[in-house]
Amino acid sequence: MTEATGTRYQSLDAIRGVAVMGILAMNIVAFALPFSAYSNPAAGGPPGTADLAAWFFNFLFVDSKMRGLFSMLFGASTLLVIERAEASGRSPLRAHYARMLWLALFGLAHYYFIWFGDILFLYAACGLLLFPFRRLSVKALGWWAAGFFLIGAALFFALWSSLLAAQAGALPGDGGAGMRTALDQIDAAMGANSPDYAKDVALYLGSYGSIVAHRTTETAGEPVQGLIMMLWESMGLMLAGMALFKARMLTGEWPAARYLKWAIICFLVAAPPLAALAVYQRNSGFDGVAVFGGTAALSMPFDIVMTFGWAALILWLIRVAASDAVRARLAAAGRMAFTNYLTTSIVMTMIFYGYGLGLFGGVGRAALYLFCFGMWAAMLLWSKPWLDRFHYGPFEWLWRSLSRAKLQPMLRRVPAQ
Repeated sequence: MTEATGTRYQSLDAIRGVAVMGILAMNIVAFALPFSAYSNPAAGGPPGTADLAAWFFNFLFVDSKMRGLFSMLFGASTLLVIERAEASGRSPLRAHYARMLWLALFGLAHYYFIWFGDILFLYAACGLLLFPFRRLSVKALGWWAAGFFLIGAALFFALWSSLLAAQAGALPGDGGAGMRTALDQIDAAMGANSPDYAKDVALYLGSYGSIVAHRTTETAGEPVQGLIMMLWESMGLMLAGMALFKARMLTGEWPAARYLKWAIICFLVAAPPLAALAVYQRNSGFDGVAVFGGTAALSMPFDIVMTFGWAALILWLIRVAASDAVRARLAAAGRMAFTNYLTTSIVMTMIFYGYGLGLFGGVGRAALYLFCFGMWAAMLLWSKPWLDRFHYGPFEWLWRSLSRAKLQPMLRRVPAQ
């Protein structure tokens, strides 16, 4: 198999295709149920066995890992775009920052007018910081990534520790009052029997206008708040992606046995503590503070390790198990990841929100994966035929044209063979 055509790496595109499908597996609960249910299967009441099992599987293997994989690949792709700009004689600085600024605008439009779970604004903001790291060695990028990971983990751990102290009544005075307010917010966002559950169902079964009004008033600042919380881990993952691209890991150039070795090591290291954290949350009765600790403060290092494991496992499967036809389909979905990501948001909100089919809050957690399967099939079926006829996906074309301030050629003159 030829991995690269010019600077186009089939393995990098294929793993990006898996990642954009994995993002849906992670986000499907947030499309279809109140946000409090995203991390807590008991947010709307005691979960059934199937829903509890679906939550356990998602927590162990999917949640944060697929976003982590997508973030690593964003870092790798950003470095590749910078290198292409340099090779073509264009200003890499101008090309990079134009792309990031337009991506930020896409992200804000996505958040306010389509779906609240946007990651594009976060990625664009992190992307603005990535350019100075482009010439660092693999080792230096690894150290910088580790530093960002440690800062992010320390911040979440400090917040969780304060919440535990407030829960135990150990923070007197003004500090205690502030943390008790934070406790109420955590219970509403992540606790069992969340008081926000019914309110969110009513909101998202309402009209398009009422949903947009809510985002542009009551939650208008969430893109920036999310950036403050998620920047450290996201920067670490993107820098790790740049390092793994330079190490030729994400381009599919390692021996197959090396991918398998690292996949096994990462899963063996990460899975047992993540399973223990799932049990911890379950034994707490899905208390809000325990869920926050289990899903943010304590799980982060193991989520990152499993993200690396997923990257190695997917690349091993692409190398040894996938046929040429499957690799081509996955690579096409990956080349159209931006379009597939935004299209997924449009399709899923039309299925679940009140201005569409109105299924919000009415489908169990386990059954939601049927919608994932349908959307995955659509991505795999439509991406390759589209790219056989056109140079880019629709949103990729728009992003590229805006970034270069010039309409880019779209239609292929000679159909792909």
